[in-house]
Amino acid sequence: MLCCIGKASEYLNKRIQSNIMAQQNTFDIVSEIDRAEVTNAINQTMKEVSQRFDFKGSDAAVNLEKDSLILTAEDETKLRNMNDILQQKLVRRGVPLKAFDYGDAQAAGGGTVRQEVAIQQGIPTDKAKEIVKFIKDSKAKVQAAIQGDVVRIAGRDRDVLQEVITLLKTKDFGIDMQFTNYRSN
Repeated sequence: MLCCIGKASEYLNKRIQSNIMAQQNTFDIVSEIDRAEVTNAINQTMKEVSQRFDFKGSDAAVNLEKDSLILTAEDETKLRNMNDILQQKLVRRGVPLKAFDYGDAQAAGGGTVRQEVAIQQGIPTDKAKEIVKFIKDSKAKVQAAIQGDVVRIAGRDRDVLQEVITLLKTKDFGIDMQFTNYRSN
């Protein structure tokens, strides 16, 4: 009888240790912005533009569309000044400027100038591949996988994951990155 109990407890101990050994810690690398903060920054920008002397009588405006901002003004100087105001408001609200891709100013109807600013949501595939290659070149003992517009990093040791995060923060990939969804299984 004791022989069977001993073998059963030995079997359970091996099962528990194999589960512990297979434990994976993960986190996701994402690139997202808070649209509510962008909307608030636009509203603050429009309020300041309406009160500034150099914009009196101007039809300067910032409009939020699905995945972009549209800036319009009478001339490039006003467009540039309005853009500066918008960037100040975005920074104060904690919205990273790397998340915006500024197009060229173009002439629009009615003697106005228009500029489109693309809002980056998610990590583009080419940047995701660059991030994965960078992690693999670092020889860290983690696995990196592209999952849509997110890069998932998995590894056994939490300290190694923290080192990878620190390493990624030192390199500029030209996009804004956040590290989210940190999990221990």
